[in-house]
Amino acid sequence: MYLIVVGAGDIGTPLVDLATDSGNEVVVIERDEERAERASRQYDCLVLNDDATSKETLQDAGADRADALISTTDQDATNIMVCLLAQELSIPNIVSVVHNPEHMSVFEQIGVNTMQNPQSLIAEYLYRAVSRPSIIDFMHIGEEAEVFEITVGPDAPIAGKTLREADEADLIGGQTLIVAVERDREDTPITPRGNTRIEAGDLLTVYSGIGVTPEVTDVFGHVEDHD
Repeated sequence: MYLIVVGAGDIGTPLVDLATDSGNEVVVIERDEERAERASRQYDCLVLNDDATSKETLQDAGADRADALISTTDQDATNIMVCLLAQELSIPNIVSVVHNPEHMSVFEQIGVNTMQNPQSLIAEYLYRAVSRPSIIDFMHIGEEAEVFEITVGPDAPIAGKTLREADEADLIGGQTLIVAVERDREDTPITPRGNTRIEAGDLLTVYSGIGVTPEVTDVFGHVEDHD
């Protein structure tokens, strides 16, 4: 993949590291001279010390053959301008970091794939680690729904029951759906069926339409504060 990365700061640098390690052809555009020099020394890729809000710069970066562009600067206005130019140059896949949530709709209106400010995401993960320690990983879907991973505790109400029995006991169902079961003695994840029995120690991937609430986690043997 031919990838243009705009910005070699806190977000762009690890992105370039990942992309180059994966064997992609990467071009970095960085306006700051010191950052550009550092990226040039550190990575085996072309680094342009230039302004990415110039169409000419994007053309010099190989926009005509780029598979994707990712804009990672710390200024939403800059990222928007870069993305608009990338669209004009027909780069097929355009992604940008968005720092101010109020600007998210602007990026959506121009048809750009976005990623929320990583600092906010990190803060949320850290808060979740102490407020909901039973949740191993999670992802928001829409306003309230979440997909998360959780381990079944030894005293969990659902432990020892099939999914059909759990549904009949009102433990799951409605807005809660178990979508995958990982078990130590199984080589691959189990696709849940009605007769699938949940065991203590199982790692479940769960969809909850109401998000990760204490009422939901209680079912899996993790009694937490009901704030």
